[in-house]
Amino acid sequence: MKKTSLRFLQAHTNLASVIDELTPELFTEGSSDKTPYSLFVETVEQVPIAISITDKKAKILYVNEEFSRVTGYQPAEVLGENEALLSDKATPRALYHELWHTINHKKIWRGTLFNRHKSGQRYLAELTIAPIVNEQGRITHFIGMHRDITQAYEAEKKAVNQKLLIESVINSSPLAMVVLDIQDKVILDNHMYKALISDLDKGEPASYFLDKLREEMGDLWSQLQSNEQGFTNREFRVDGKGHRRTRWFSCAGNWFVENEVNADAFFEATSKQYLILTITDITRQRLQMEELHLQTLKTVIAEDERVRSIRETLLGAMHQIQMPMNQIRAAEHILRHKKDDQNSGLLLILQHIQQSGEVAVTTMQKCIPEILQAAVIPVNLNQILHDVLLLSDQRILSNGIDVHWQPLPALATMLGSENRLRILFKQLIDNAIDAVLASDRGEQRLTIAMETDAELIYVSIEDSGAGIPLAKRAKVFEPFYTTRPMGSNKAGMGLVMAKEIVNQHQGFIEIDPDYDQGCRFKISFPLHRQALKGMA
Repeated sequence: MKKTSLRFLQAHTNLASVIDELTPELFTEGSSDKTPYSLFVETVEQVPIAISITDKKAKILYVNEEFSRVTGYQPAEVLGENEALLSDKATPRALYHELWHTINHKKIWRGTLFNRHKSGQRYLAELTIAPIVNEQGRITHFIGMHRDITQAYEAEKKAVNQKLLIESVINSSPLAMVVLDIQDKVILDNHMYKALISDLDKGEPASYFLDKLREEMGDLWSQLQSNEQGFTNREFRVDGKGHRRTRWFSCAGNWFVENEVNADAFFEATSKQYLILTITDITRQRLQMEELHLQTLKTVIAEDERVRSIRETLLGAMHQIQMPMNQIRAAEHILRHKKDDQNSGLLLILQHIQQSGEVAVTTMQKCIPEILQAAVIPVNLNQILHDVLLLSDQRILSNGIDVHWQPLPALATMLGSENRLRILFKQLIDNAIDAVLASDRGEQRLTIAMETDAELIYVSIEDSGAGIPLAKRAKVFEPFYTTRPMGSNKAGMGLVMAKEIVNQHQGFIEIDPDYDQGCRFKISFPLHRQALKGMA
């Protein structure tokens, strides 16, 4: 210290005295093998950490400029004062006990406590206190370094609180929500989503729905993802197994980008893309819509059946009248050619009966209600059969009939009338149910099979009933022919109407001659045809 300039010593008296007391042998002004004293002093003074040196009783011997900036106290105000001047009563006493216990055992203590600024404002201090030990191993001084971390702590807490708030909002949502990275890995989810894992029994629900979405949306999925555009109202039916019921879900999603926060992204910003997927259980709404749809179908079909029943009754009556009318017309023709005066009275009677019959037939023809033409539109037979089975659901369930039907996953649409096709398949399925119930076989089964090729859609409806005898198979499509017992209120126009509907759709219907376990109707419709006009 002998070579230190007077001006420098006056400027740093406090630090100089402390250094001189602690390690005078370490510093020699101008020496090449020892740290220059002036460099050490300037380093301590300018380091951006609040530094204080105290004696072993915590009396402050030195503070640097950063100490004054952080605490608000100038050196003259704290030198000779106890370090407790900075303490705040909000710091737990146990923390101070731990601090003194650590440093008195010649160990470094690191921790966070409350300090109080000169202005009276409390701040968080991240503190490191190290004991300074002399050659004899005794503690002579303590050096403390601390910095104000209040703003950093508040920013961290705000980030944590925001995360908790987001998680709370997500968890309180009645929708299942999940955030996925670019590899479809779940990053964040909520309670409703976790519930789907056990409810659906489909493994990871997000993976299941993502597969469905990509399959349905095709190239649109990639386009939306690359443009960070969202999608909504993508509905999927999830068929249950065992005790699980069929459920409906609506999916919506939005892609977003988040900047990376790791060290690698410090100089060059990088980002990651995420998808937030919401999955809404719309089973109740779908059931309500399906019930409303079913009631509408029942009303439409009931009205159609009422009109056709009237038509069938009138046509049946006209058919019954025509048979004796034909006989009367033949008798009149014979008598007219005989030119016998004895039969002139009978001839007049026959002519009068014939005229009355013709008037009656004409009157009945006028009473036959018209059937409005049905619109011809693209039709999905999966949906048609689904509707018809719903209409027959009560009869099927109440009689314990086992229905086997697996809709084709990718069935091409055909041009046709939805309502007329419903009537066709309802007629065939009702016939099949009647056959099963009338049969004395133990098995009660109804099977619907579908397949398609490049030209045709094939539908077969088979039952485990008694079947139709070979001799009667050609007659079942004739008007007013029925295989039902005498006294039945069915006039026998059902299959005639079914064949008429098939013909209107340029299709083909037959009874499978090779099926002997009941009855199997085979229907085929062309996929590619000339445009059909409206049909009655």
